Amino acid sequence: MYTFLFGIALLIVGYFTYGKFIEKLFGVKEERKTPAYTSQDGVDYLPMNTPKNSLIQLLNIAGVGPIFGPIMGALYGPVAFIWIVVGCIFAGAVHDYLTGMISIRNRGAHLPELAGKFLGKFMKHVVNAFTILLLLLVGTVFVTAPAELLHNLMNGWVGMGYLIGAIFIYYLLATLLPIDKIIGRFYPIFGALLIISAIGVGVGMIVTGAPIPELSLTNMHPDNAPIFPLLFLTISCGALSGFHATQTPMISRTTQNEKHGRKIFYGMMIAEGIIAMIWAAAGMSLFHGPNGLNEILASGGPAAVVSEASKLMLGSIGGTIAILGVIILPITSGDTSFRSARMIIADYFHFPQTKIFNRLWIALPLFIISIALTQIDFTLLWRYFSWANQSTAVIALFVGSMYLYISKKNYWVSLIPGAFMLMATTTYILNASIGFGLSLKTSYIGAAIISIILIGIFFYAAKNTRTKTIELEEDVSNWGRTA
Repeated sequence: MYTFLFGIALLIVGYFTYGKFIEKLFGVKEERKTPAYTSQDGVDYLPMNTPKNSLIQLLNIAGVGPIFGPIMGALYGPVAFIWIVVGCIFAGAVHDYLTGMISIRNRGAHLPELAGKFLGKFMKHVVNAFTILLLLLVGTVFVTAPAELLHNLMNGWVGMGYLIGAIFIYYLLATLLPIDKIIGRFYPIFGALLIISAIGVGVGMIVTGAPIPELSLTNMHPDNAPIFPLLFLTISCGALSGFHATQTPMISRTTQNEKHGRKIFYGMMIAEGIIAMIWAAAGMSLFHGPNGLNEILASGGPAAVVSEASKLMLGSIGGTIAILGVIILPITSGDTSFRSARMIIADYFHFPQTKIFNRLWIALPLFIISIALTQIDFTLLWRYFSWANQSTAVIALFVGSMYLYISKKNYWVSLIPGAFMLMATTTYILNASIGFGLSLKTSYIGAAIISIILIGIFFYAAKNTRTKTIELEEDVSNWGRTA
């Protein structure tokens, strides 16, 4: 298992090296007051300490993505390890850090507002609609997935309808109440359970000498599904995920100092990458290869793989604890999905959120739509989620690139991964049955042409934007001063 262990070591080293490089490139201002103080409202804007912010960030971004995605990505073989490690260090963690820090510099703004400021007003409206769609898909997926896991854990003695209803009630409360009442209070406990479950499965594989395959570029997928673009959409959380761009602004509103950004945003993405490595390794090693894994996925989906792997590695009691840790992941991303959607809509319409009824009028329609979406097949929802998710990552990386370009800093650190994922998402939607259904070769050519055109437009817009007087950050110099 040298590849597996070396990959985890690289992720940790990446935090202390490339993470430090990105932090220095961005330029932390320790003396600058953050939105947690300058916009404090006791609901969404309020200061919380770094350990609490870090655990909340980890649970926000780590839904079933770094578990279900890597399990399905394990069908491709050890090439999945490469994408998790390289993607996490050079794409995902950069994506999360830039989004979080640019948001801190701009009053805790969410992605649509940032896109409007740095990519043009038209993009604000497009990204706003796109982001709300993504969050609704995420919230819905993260209702059905934990409900299915709980249903299996309890051998079906509680009906799926009741479980889905209970999760929706919790989501509604977490969406409406101030962030420190439920999320800030319970997430540290949930975070401990998540970490224990992931470490338990990882250590179990090492102790038992699980046959984790070594590095190979061979495509081992039983159906010979193409590595590009499918692997890069199948494994999103744990490598690069646009969903994170909807979550980091939530914590940018509670971060006490810019110097904490690397630990909260870059570091928690690295932690998610380690979780993804563990579950990808479990998928590759515990079910007699890709064919055995494919059979379990076909019969019970990723939830069945989680259940089998947890019990196999940790026994009945330990396995149950591990499964509970996995159940926590989607629940603690689903609740913040709806909360982020509520905040984005409120920002878009400039609707104050200090009164609970103002929050309720926004939240209720979101939950009604999500309940209707639960009637759609999970696999279909996941496909649309995967494409919308990575397309959002492209937008966030281009926002980061524009910010760095205007700042006259090295914008290639975000533009290169952004261009790569633009090519991947465009190829996917041109080729997929849920998209245009073109042949793979035609899709490659079409995606290359579209990507070149869009990157050209980016440079044209970037040069024009640099000549304008766009404020890169909100002026907080007079905050706290008496007249």
